[in-house]
Amino acid sequence: MTMQSATNTAQILAEAFSARARHWAEELGASEISAQVVQRAAFLVSMAVSAGHVCIHLDDFAASGDAYSDRAPLRRRLFESGIVGRPICGTPIVGTPEARDALPLILDAEDRLYLHRYFDYECRLASCLVRRRSAAGSTVIAGNVKERLNALFAGNEQMLAGSTDWQKIAAAMALLGNVTIISGGPGTGKTTTVVNLLACLLEQNPEARIALAAPTGKAAARMTEALRQRAVHLPQELLSKLPRESFTIHRLLGVTPRRGEFRHHADNLLPIDALVVDEASMLDLALATKLFEAVPLAARIILLGDKDQLAAVESGAVFAELSTDPSLSADRVERIASVCNLRPENILAVAGIGKSGLPDQVVWLTRNFRFSVDSSIGRIAAEINAGNAAAVIGRLSSPADESLQWIDDGGPALGQAAIGKIITGYSTYLDAVRADDRNHVAITDAFNGFRTLCAVRDGSRGVEAINLLVSRHFRRALDHPLDLGGRSEWYPGRPVMVSRNDYVLKLFNGDIGIVLPDQAGALVVYFPDRESGFRGVAPIRLPEHETAFAMTVHKAQGSEFDEVLVMVPSESNRVLTRELLYTAITRAKRHATIVGPGSLLDESVSRSTVRRSGLAARLQGHSVGAAGREFS
Repeated sequence: MTMQSATNTAQILAEAFSARARHWAEELGASEISAQVVQRAAFLVSMAVSAGHVCIHLDDFAASGDAYSDRAPLRRRLFESGIVGRPICGTPIVGTPEARDALPLILDAEDRLYLHRYFDYECRLASCLVRRRSAAGSTVIAGNVKERLNALFAGNEQMLAGSTDWQKIAAAMALLGNVTIISGGPGTGKTTTVVNLLACLLEQNPEARIALAAPTGKAAARMTEALRQRAVHLPQELLSKLPRESFTIHRLLGVTPRRGEFRHHADNLLPIDALVVDEASMLDLALATKLFEAVPLAARIILLGDKDQLAAVESGAVFAELSTDPSLSADRVERIASVCNLRPENILAVAGIGKSGLPDQVVWLTRNFRFSVDSSIGRIAAEINAGNAAAVIGRLSSPADESLQWIDDGGPALGQAAIGKIITGYSTYLDAVRADDRNHVAITDAFNGFRTLCAVRDGSRGVEAINLLVSRHFRRALDHPLDLGGRSEWYPGRPVMVSRNDYVLKLFNGDIGIVLPDQAGALVVYFPDRESGFRGVAPIRLPEHETAFAMTVHKAQGSEFDEVLVMVPSESNRVLTRELLYTAITRAKRHATIVGPGSLLDESVSRSTVRRSGLAARLQGHSVGAAGREFS
């Protein structure tokens, strides 16, 4: 579905919901003005949820052009409609959204207006987190676990040259608490931290039931592979006990025929002692709530992610909100120092960007081990995060910088320089398929060397147009005897990305396979497989899929490529944010090219994602101000 069609669908649904809200209010005897107000409110909050917000604020009425600059009469009209409920002590008086007398909208004391379901999710998630914080108690870490922790991180000392080892501190925090949020960009050592943490948990309890999960199948598979690669230093007795499989969150919770419901929930908890969730920035509010409710209170939860990356596609940005405050209390610093054999005065947490209501549970990993201190990709990523558009443009304009390139292309049609760069980027892949179309390893490695990342799906700079452009060139240049041209969409070398989970075939949203001939000369889609190397799936058996020369930045989250080309639209678009540009740039290990006009690069870096939510306020137990909770 294109962005335009998704927007149109959201508007149609919002209009239908708002009309129903007005009719409901009129049935309850609301005045004409109150019915009009609640109809507009229902439309605005429905559109906001479609755009990723959890709620709106009454100030949004004025911002949308409505003639309600004074919130007091607006609030009164909403309650007079009869279909807007008030929360009491964080719980709406009308009960859960499934209750027969439930009202569709909730207005809280800080003038945040919710769809009832999302208010319920927010309250439930906050309640889960608060209960876990209260139940954490004072964990005692045995001497052998301390010894293991310090031994596992001893190798960092030389690299850090006397600097504080925040990887070790993050692991210690997870040993001391039952909820830990670890945020860090690519190359900051999140995987290494988790491998060593899991070893310590198994040292503490060799029978510990540890689950690994991620929001997507691709992220789950990468998690398993990354942990396996980073765990080679562990003693065999611990290595053999590490989890061998990662799950999508949906699969972990147990998908049922009823949409949105799972086998594991608050009344049927997961049989685990610890849960590690990778790529947690993809977690939306609804899924995060259901996941936390299904984990036993005594079990540990460790969330890994990058607070600066793109937020979830659905409503909410849970990880970014929970990551805002990495401050540590004096008591927690003392305990960390004791566990890590550090001096308390050397444990100085970075300044946060707000209060999340989760003291002593957040750590930011800022030391990058992938990019050197003078790495252009590392520096431009930091400048993007800082919102320094002038520095970003200046760095891209520097001819001396060999790891970055900017093609200043702002025309409605893609220019020849950009087209040439894309075609050249896939030339190594073309050569690999031409050299030996049965060498799956070489072909897959070559394909993963370069990727085009698009901000949007439609238009001349969108995923669909770029895939068509590259496919046509690739087929002409390869001229393979098994390519039937216009008679079939299937041809040797076509990269295919799965867009719907298929648990029978063990194919998940985001998995990429490559079409190549099998021994009999039939075209088969080969997917990497940890056990067999590669496994072939007949094209006719594939779940929903698309060509994958180009992909959206959202789909690329968690992936790494030697080189990326980032395609910026030629016209202003609300998806252009610093989070999108940061996520795209940091997919590159060696070289990044940006195609787009300078004005829109400036716009992207200057615009930060803002999603309305009240989660932090509910965690803190008090108001965070009339404007509602915002984060950037």
